[in-house]
Amino acid sequence: MELVESAERGVDRLIELYEASCELARATIASGKYSDYVHVTYPKLVVDVKQWRPIDRSEPFGYVDEAGRYSAEISRPAMMAPYLRAQLTRLTGNYPCDIYVGPSSTKIPPEYISGIGDISEARRSHAVPRPTLDDVHDAIVDGDWDAFHGEEKPLLHFGPQRFDIACARIAHYTGIDAASCQRYILFTNYAMHTTEFVKFGLAQLRDPSSRYVGLRLPVGETLSRGSEQEIEDLTLESPFQMPRYDLITEDGDGITMINIGVGPSNAKTITDSLAVLRPEAWIMIGHCAGLDGRMRIGDLILGNAYQRFDHILDQRVPHTVPIPAVPEVQRALEASVSEVFGGDKSLMRTGTVISTGDRNWEWQTPRELWGWLRGSTAAAVDMESCTLATNGYRYRVPYGTLLSVSDLPLHAVPKLPAQAQAFYESSKEAHMMCAVSAMERLASDPERLRTRKLRRAMGEVPFR
Repeated sequence: MELVESAERGVDRLIELYEASCELARATIASGKYSDYVHVTYPKLVVDVKQWRPIDRSEPFGYVDEAGRYSAEISRPAMMAPYLRAQLTRLTGNYPCDIYVGPSSTKIPPEYISGIGDISEARRSHAVPRPTLDDVHDAIVDGDWDAFHGEEKPLLHFGPQRFDIACARIAHYTGIDAASCQRYILFTNYAMHTTEFVKFGLAQLRDPSSRYVGLRLPVGETLSRGSEQEIEDLTLESPFQMPRYDLITEDGDGITMINIGVGPSNAKTITDSLAVLRPEAWIMIGHCAGLDGRMRIGDLILGNAYQRFDHILDQRVPHTVPIPAVPEVQRALEASVSEVFGGDKSLMRTGTVISTGDRNWEWQTPRELWGWLRGSTAAAVDMESCTLATNGYRYRVPYGTLLSVSDLPLHAVPKLPAQAQAFYESSKEAHMMCAVSAMERLASDPERLRTRKLRRAMGEVPFR
C-alpha cells in the first residue's frame, strides 16, 4: 500500500489504479493472455485513524468511535470522486490519520468494465472471474456484527461488486448509465409528471441564468443549454421499465426524475440501487386515497409518519423501529407548496401515510375496513411511500413524500376513469413543481441536509 499525503491525492490514486486495471482487462481479453487478469483488481482505500479525540458534537459524519484501521474497496472512483474527496477530507480533518491506497485482492469481473469487448472465450479461463452474488450484500448498511468486528472496519456502506451490480441495475431499469444521475431524486409513477418535468427542463435550458446545463432522456438523447427543441420534438416514450430524466448541473447537484411504476417492490428495487450513488435526498410525488371526509380531490398530503402494511422491508427494518420524518425535507416541501399555491396552505395537511401492497385494499367490507383502520390517525393510503421512506432511513438518504388526493374511497368517491383523468390534467404541473421547488431549495444549501438524524448509535461508518 502507498502512503499518500492528502485526501485529494488519495482519490486521484484510486482513479489511476482503477483505470489501469480496466485498461489491463481490455488488453488481456483482446490478447487472450488470460493469466494476466490476476492483476485486474479493485483499488483499496485505507485510513489509519491514529488517535481518537472528541470533535464538534454537531458533526453529521466523518467521525469514528475509536482509533483503528478503516478500509474500503472502491469501484468507479472517478464517478464518485466528489463524494470520496469530501468524505475523506472531513474524516482526516477531524482526526490525525494516515491514508493508504493500493490494489486490493478482489478481481473486477469483466462484465463491470466498459469497452471490454467479447468475453465469451475468456469465460473458459478460470483466471477471469465471474460476477458473484456472494459479494453482493448489505451487511454494512444493515449493521452485521462481523462487518464491524474484523481487523479493518468499514469506511463506507457498500462493497465494490454491490456498487457495480447496482449501477448495472440502474442502467437496466432506467435506460441511462448511472454516471449522469443527479444527487436530488424525484420519484413518481405517472408519465404525466415526467412530461411536465421535461417541459420544465426545456425552459431551464433556454434560460441563460439557469444553473442547468443539460437534460438527458431515457432514449439516450441529451439536450444541451441553449436547446430550442420543444416537447413535441422529443421522443418521451421509453422501452425501459423505469424511465429516467436527468436535469443536469455542472457539479451533479441537479434533479433526476424516475417513473418507478406501481408498487412497493418497484420502490425497493430502484432505491436499493440508487443508494450506492449516495444521493442527497429523494422525494416521492404520487397519488393517494384520502381517508378524511373533509378532504377534497387535489388536496396535498405531506407524509410525516409511515404506517407500514407493504411488508417489503420487514426483514430488514423491523416494525418496532420508527421511521421518522426528516424535518429539513419537510420544511422545504412546506415552503414550496406555499410558493406554488400563492401562500394558500389550506390545500395541504401533514399526516400519517399507510402503504399497502394491495392496490385494491378498499375492496373489503365496511366491517373489515373498520377493523383495519380503527385506532389509526392515517390521512392517506398509497403503495410506495413507506418503502421509499424506510429504504431512505435504512440507507441514510433523507426522504420525503408529497401526495395528492385522487379519491376518497371511504366517502363514496372511488377512483373512476373520467374523474381521475380530469384530476390528473388539473393537478400534474403544480404537483410536480412543488417537488422541484423543494429540491432546488435543498440544493441551494445542501448543508441543511447534513443531518445526524439518520445516523445510528452503533453499526455506523465514517462516510455519509
